[in-house]
Order: sequence, then C-alpha cells, then structure tokens
Amino acid sequence: MYYSDELVEEVRTRNDIVDVVSSYVRMKKKGSNYVGLCPFHSEKTGSFMVNPSMQIYKCFGCNKGGNVFSFMMEYEGLTFPEAVKVLAERAGIDLPETSGEDKAKAAERHRKKERLFEMNKEAATFFYYQLRKENGKAGLSYFKKRELSDETMKKFGLGFANVTSNDLCLYLKNKGYSDEEIVEAGLAVNSEKRGMSDKFWNRVMFPIQDLSNKVIGFGGRVLGDGEPKYLNSPDTPIFDKSRNLYGLNYARSAKKKHVILCEGYMDVISMHQAGFTEAVASLGTAFTSGQANLLKRYTENVILAYDSDEAGTKAALRAIGILRSVGLVGRILHLEPAKDPDEFIKRFGKDAFEERLENCEDSFIFEMRMTERDYDLKSPESKSRFRSALVEKLFLLKDNFDDVRPFIETAASKYGFDTDELVKSVAAYGNKVLSSPYYRREREYSGKKDAKKEDTRVLPYKLFFTLICDDPELYKKAKGYLSIGDFPQGLYEKAMLLIKEAIDEGKDPEPGRMISVLLSDESIPEEEASEINTLFTTRASDELHKFGGLSEDDIISGDIGEDPKEKGKILKELLIGIKSLRIEDLNATIKDHPENLNELIGEKHLLEKLQKAAF
Repeated sequence: MYYSDELVEEVRTRNDIVDVVSSYVRMKKKGSNYVGLCPFHSEKTGSFMVNPSMQIYKCFGCNKGGNVFSFMMEYEGLTFPEAVKVLAERAGIDLPETSGEDKAKAAERHRKKERLFEMNKEAATFFYYQLRKENGKAGLSYFKKRELSDETMKKFGLGFANVTSNDLCLYLKNKGYSDEEIVEAGLAVNSEKRGMSDKFWNRVMFPIQDLSNKVIGFGGRVLGDGEPKYLNSPDTPIFDKSRNLYGLNYARSAKKKHVILCEGYMDVISMHQAGFTEAVASLGTAFTSGQANLLKRYTENVILAYDSDEAGTKAALRAIGILRSVGLVGRILHLEPAKDPDEFIKRFGKDAFEERLENCEDSFIFEMRMTERDYDLKSPESKSRFRSALVEKLFLLKDNFDDVRPFIETAASKYGFDTDELVKSVAAYGNKVLSSPYYRREREYSGKKDAKKEDTRVLPYKLFFTLICDDPELYKKAKGYLSIGDFPQGLYEKAMLLIKEAIDEGKDPEPGRMISVLLSDESIPEEEASEINTLFTTRASDELHKFGGLSEDDIISGDIGEDPKEKGKILKELLIGIKSLRIEDLNATIKDHPENLNELIGEKHLLEKLQKAAF
C-alpha cells in the first residue's frame, strides 16, 4: 500500500517516539534524552537511548536505531505499511481506503500464495502415500533401518519420490495446476531437453512446515549414490530457507528453556522420537542471522549439536558468532565418539544424551580451545601469538567493555595470563582499531567487516550523514568538496539528496523524517533497505565509548561536543575518506573506461586541495 510522504510525515509527527517506545521499554530521563534497557538484545546496563528532539532511538550496544516507524517494524515484526497503519490508528488518523488496483494486486498475491500452499499440501500427500505403496519399499526400508517408528514417520509426514521423474507433475496437472505453477512451487523443472520433470525423484522426502504447520517446501535424500545427497526446495513466495527452521513448528511448544540446533533432518526426527522435542535444524544452508532472530522469539539459550567432524566444528564456530550477534547464548553439545545426534542416541541411548545436554561446554571456552589448536603453548613465541589472537577475539566478543571482563578473567585463569594486563591489552587493541571516526587508518576501506560486523566501506557516508544532521551548518563547509556522485548509487545517493534538499530549502535535515521517506521508497532494494535505520544514527563515539574513549554521559549529552575545531577535524577526515573512496572507484574503471581519466585527475586535485584546507 502506498501512502503519500505528507501522510507518512503526519503519522510520524503525531506519534511522539518517547510515548511510543515507553509503552514497550521502561525508560528514565537522563539529560535531554531517555535511557533504558534495549529491547533488541540482552543487557544488564541500559544502552538504549531515545532522543526526543530528533525523534530517533539508538542502542549503543547492538547498534540498532531509527525513527518511530523503525521501532515498530523491528519490535513488532511489521512491514512499513503495517507500521504506518498501526501508528495512524494510535494517533486517530484515518488512512485512505486501498484503491481498487491495490486491492486487486493484494488479492492476486494472496491467491497465488494460497495456491502454492495447496499445491505443497497435495505434493506432501502424494509423497506420503508413495512411501507406503509397492514403489516406496526402498524408502520405507531406509526409514526403518534408521529405526523410525510409524508414529514418528506420520508425525513428520515422511514420504518417497519415485524413481520415475514425472509422477508428481502428472499428479498435480490432474489436480488442475499449470506447468508454470508447478515450477514456481519448486516441485518441477522445465528444460528444452527434457521438458517438464519432477525436481525430486528416487528420494526419501521430508516436508518442511511453517509455524502454522503448513507445508512450504521439501528436503529430499537420494537413495543410493546419486548427487546431491540432499536436495532442497528453492526459495519461493512462501519459502525462504534462511528464515525458517526444520522442526520449529513442534519445538516452539516444547517446555524447555533451550533449543537444540543441529544440522540435519534425521537428527531432528531422531531427537524428537527420543523425547527431545526442542530440536530444530537449518534447511540445507549455513545457519543465518534470520534463523537466529527466529529462535530468539522462543528462547535465549541455544545448544549446538553439530556433527563432531571438522566441518561440524567450523559450522559451530560460525554459528556461535551469529547467535552472539543477536543476543543469544550458545553452548556446545559434545557427541564424541558418535558423529551426530542420531548416531549418539542409537548407540548410547536417551539417558546418556540427556547427561551430555546437562554438561554442555560454554561457547567461549570452546572457541578458546579451537583457537589453541593452532599454537604450541609450550613455545614462548607461539604462546605470545596465541595471546594476541585471544585479545582480538575478546575485543570482538561483546559490544560493551564491562561485559567482556568476565571472559577476560576466564581466559587469564585458564592460560596463566595476568588479568589486569590482559584487560589493558584488550582495551589498547580496541582503541587502536577504533581511534579513527571511521576506522580508515586501520582498515583502509578494504571492505572487511569491523568489530560490529559492519562494512567499513560505507561507514564514512553514515558518519557524514549523522554529523551533518547534528550540525547542518557544517554542510556549508563540505559542499565545495562534494558532489552527489561521491555517494554510492541507490540508498546513499538518495539520502544525500534528501539532506541537500532540506538544507537548500532552509530546513533542518530531520533524521526522523528522512528515515520515513526512505522506508516508504519501494524502489530501494530489500538488501539496502535494512541499512536505512543506521544512516543517520551512526556515531564514531559509539565505538570509542565501548572501549573507554568517551563516557556514556559524554555521548548522551552531545556525542562529540560543541567544539568547532573538533567537529571541523572530524568533518575533514570524513571528506578525505569519501573522496578517497571515489578516487579508488574511478581508478578501478580506467582500464575499461579511459574516458574517466579526466574526472580522476580532477578528483585527485580536489583531494589535494582538501588535505591542505583548514576547517
């Protein structure tokens, strides 16, 4: 649904962000702002700030921020139009009725999704009965060898795709579905050589269900030596592998304080059969932040039950970081000498598995042990390099330095390091990395991830936007050195245009308003839209605060302060960084586009002028 910028702005201004957020978060006034515990990650000390004058919020812990619409979208899981509707109702604003064209489009999208749900249900039914027919003997034998009961097979709707490669297509066509619909559902492929053929054949089948128990996709394991061993449905309008978890429709009802995350379908099914109904698995892909956020709805504690081989260890290390980034606590379930949970339960039984669950390893201890494998701790030189690696790991561990202290103490105790000296090393390393407003000196805009896993290449733009919104007068000093072309096309270019238009019209570039305009812009790709809320709320001092550069009071009371020289220094560094990025991009094009040479020379001259300028 499209709402005009004027209407969106009216809804925003009629919903004071302090009032809205206060209905979800307990806050207290501190200076001119409000502070409380962040609703988006676990913390003991409040790092969540709401700025009533700018009508934005920002968490100095998880770095989430935005305006009142952003808050509702993040907290309630709403789309932008849904957030506008909820807040309009709250403010007593009547929204225009949906146009006939919009209603028709919405009805068509709903119809298409319902057809896909119905088709997947038909396919699941087809596979289910094929398993129990003569043609499905091989599939049934496979499940029986895996010691699955009839009750378990029925609960998970397990099935079989025949050796012939068009049975399901014919079945669905007889049910009235078109070739295009069957292909869109991910149940068939259409090629010039073979025509329409089933995507799944000669495989035991695992229907994938959403939280409403609707079938949204399938996983299939080949019988015999075929490749790939496991085949999964592609993403469709109703199925996104990165945002669903196998078995979560059952696990969310388990009365446990944790969820067990494992690698495969059979692991989940075996654990559920043994009574561990809190088990889930990712869907043929590496564990994602979307899946972690999904788990966060139901638990704060995740036990990683990955395979005990090297690949499983690497997957576990990666998953630990993802869990930690969304505020979840991860622990490691050790399965040796078994390879996976299914094998462990079969060999050692339910009670032994329960005992292992009760003695899971802390994820940080696990990470240290895995890091330790690469060093000879009997060698002083090697142990020194291990200590340096440990310092870096500790720095990346938590958003706030106080939260890192217990981990430092654990590491010091385990490896015989002096605690106070290790604290100083971590703080020194942090200040070294974060000493520049945008990490330019340390990272040289390499595009690598920073301590917050944020792409440092775009950080100068965000810091520039935030600085100009804080003090629009700085734009007068900057505009002689900048052009719209200095900003990446798309989101960043549009953000700069909004700032420029507001200042040129004699208005303040209000972050709250600009966030609304960008959130309502349907031309911005989804992968870029997720960055909108950080465009005008990214501050260099956020990072310095975490490792002692500034106190929280300094940040709350005005971030970098009111010293014109300090602001001018930061502005100049940011402009140099932005121009350097532009030159870097132009350099990369010269080979294929020599006509850009004159522009490149001009930009280099401008950079030299900028470096000599006083701000």
